[in-house]
Amino acid sequence: NNENRLRSMTSTKSSHDDTTVVLPSTTPVKYSSTDRNCKTVPEPPACPLDIGDLFSKPSDPNDKPNLEKLKQHIILEGHLTECAALRIIENGATLLRAEPTLLHIDAPLTICGDIHGQLYDLVKLFEVGGSPANTRYLFLGDYVDRGYFGVECVLYLWSLKIHYPNTFFLLRGNHECRHLTEYFTFKQECLIKYTEKVYDACMTAFDCLPLAAVMNNQFLCVHGGLSPEVQTLDDIKQLDRFHEPPVHGAMCDLLWSDPAEDYGNESGSLTLVATRRLSAPVKTSTSTATNPSTASLFLPNGTRGCSYFYTYAAVNEFLVRNQILSVIRAHEAQDIGYRMYKKSPETGFPSLITLFSAPNYCDVYQNKAAIMKYENNVVNIRQFNCSPHPYWLPNFMNVFSWSLPFVGEKINDVLLKILNICTDEELAECDEHINSLIERNQIEQRREQIRSKIRAVGKVAKTYQTLRELSENVVTLRGLTPSNSITEINKEITEEAEVAASILREKVKSPKERFSKVKILDQANERMPPSRTTNPLGGSSVAERIKQASNATQPAEALKKEMPSKAFTNATTQGIVKMRRESYAGVPNSERARSSTPVVDLPKLVTGPSAPSSNK
Repeated sequence: NNENRLRSMTSTKSSHDDTTVVLPSTTPVKYSSTDRNCKTVPEPPACPLDIGDLFSKPSDPNDKPNLEKLKQHIILEGHLTECAALRIIENGATLLRAEPTLLHIDAPLTICGDIHGQLYDLVKLFEVGGSPANTRYLFLGDYVDRGYFGVECVLYLWSLKIHYPNTFFLLRGNHECRHLTEYFTFKQECLIKYTEKVYDACMTAFDCLPLAAVMNNQFLCVHGGLSPEVQTLDDIKQLDRFHEPPVHGAMCDLLWSDPAEDYGNESGSLTLVATRRLSAPVKTSTSTATNPSTASLFLPNGTRGCSYFYTYAAVNEFLVRNQILSVIRAHEAQDIGYRMYKKSPETGFPSLITLFSAPNYCDVYQNKAAIMKYENNVVNIRQFNCSPHPYWLPNFMNVFSWSLPFVGEKINDVLLKILNICTDEELAECDEHINSLIERNQIEQRREQIRSKIRAVGKVAKTYQTLRELSENVVTLRGLTPSNSITEINKEITEEAEVAASILREKVKSPKERFSKVKILDQANERMPPSRTTNPLGGSSVAERIKQASNATQPAEALKKEMPSKAFTNATTQGIVKMRRESYAGVPNSERARSSTPVVDLPKLVTGPSAPSSNK
């Protein structure tokens, strides 16, 4: 594993940033080949933790792992033995398998969005949100891929589930499947750090994750969003979740769907208003394509390549039909960590809330992360920035493969210098000693041979220069690269990578502008991955997106979409949303009495202080 990573920390603010060591100019710097030269970075543990190290009663199958010991070990990039890792994953899967597909969770509760293998930011999340020992948590999925510590995130989160099965809850995201983890980084990470058996155990555990949760009988919590095939909460309960998510259908939609790009401002949205119902309509065999009402509420999702965009009217229809207040979801990166969408006309409360809990996503987005704390009928959003973490080369590339283009280029430079020692004038001169050994009619042939060697080495040098530039672009793009290996990148992708890398190297006016550009560049990776037999790029649209990123108008439009509305921003600042459930439901008291949903006060919306943390 030492060959596969660089032990330097990423550029961050830390306690040793201000320490300056001045060496005399005459004193040569000596590096030891046996001692650890980088003293500021802790050395990884030499031995993996076994079952006996993590469990106080190894023979007891119900024994719980030592959380603090596990946390400190994996923070130092320590590993577990295969037996210990499998025990944690399988015990956690047993608890998840026993839970219903739709969870019902009471407040208080802290809700968290995507994690994406960012272990050190996950540790920061618990510092901001509170210890799981005395704080109730719900995670909305996407624990792996794109980041480089997905295995550690799974082991830590599953261990927390084992310790707090009744107060710590995990939902499934679209990345918790075999198709995406093979296409992105998680399977490769498992094979590098552990074994394929550990990967298979993770996939089995992912199949056990619940799909959605209802919090305090007011909020539907899900990773992606709504589905035209899910009209009531009971429809979610009846889904069979214990398998790989399909490419279409209700389960796919819950994990993949998104709000419409012009959510709340759709064409015809004023005529598509929610109808008040206390019971679900009778299901028919009419498909979505032939049902004008449903087709207007759900639109094809071209961004993801699967599932749907759900409209403002579709969400309000669902909220009124199921007598809930709002939908809370994850699945989309947000520059400020969250987004509050247009308010429901019935309540004045946001009909949809998006949370994203992976700061500086893919190490290039430079976004904040956020979590939502719901307690005492108050919604409080807390933001935090990214934390330092050990550096891995993109897509777990090993140092040897990464360095070959640089070494090859330097070797060719040396060869060219050697071959260019003799100038054309020197080659033209007749040397008496040479003439005595070689016939004059062979002199010109020898000159041409030397010129051919120079041209050949020059071509090889040009190839290595291209590989070196591409390797630098891959490092710049980090998780945005469309391939795991630079040798698999064709000419079209090479040009796209150069354009994208140049955009990321440019100095932008603000993090919001960079976020908008990066999000456009990353759209290809947000799609449903194609099968291995098809074009991994998903068509020429990738090149078009990257070209659009350099257009000045495009980032402004993307930025406009990501920012919460001005009206809601003012509302959160003032902390005012005081209404009664009866005004929300809009039904007579006699009808409300027959409803199984209790009448409660609507929560207040406040913004909590951003957590002080170091920025990358």
